[in-house]
Amino acid sequence: MSCLTWTKEHKLLKTPEFNLCYEQGKKLYTRSFILFVLCHGSGPGGVRLGLTVSRKKGPAVVRNRIKRVIREFFRLNQKKFQVCADIIFVPKRALDGKSITLGLAEKELLPVIDRINSLIKIREE
Repeated sequence: MSCLTWTKEHKLLKTPEFNLCYEQGKKLYTRSFILFVLCHGSGPGGVRLGLTVSRKKGPAVVRNRIKRVIREFFRLNQKKFQVCADIIFVPKRALDGKSITLGLAEKELLPVIDRINSLIKIREE
């Protein structure tokens, strides 16, 4: 199996998993997203992704585009994570779903990967 796959094990699927991340996770903010991050420890390949895109963001085409771009970003950058964590993405109102691109996601989210990786170092100290 390719190292660039994004299988079911990499997804948050159940409501209790989402609720635990919302309640106990740390919030990180970017210009267009709010991220809820719940760290489980260190080690490569332990990131699970959850996406919450409200109907307020627009019709299904726009919501699905946002989700596709975020999943693709994480698929391509999954090896950069040094932590085992659950991450939930919630787009802010300022995000224009029609014009979101992979380039915009990389520009905004690559610095967040470093912040997420530093969360586990803070917890261990």
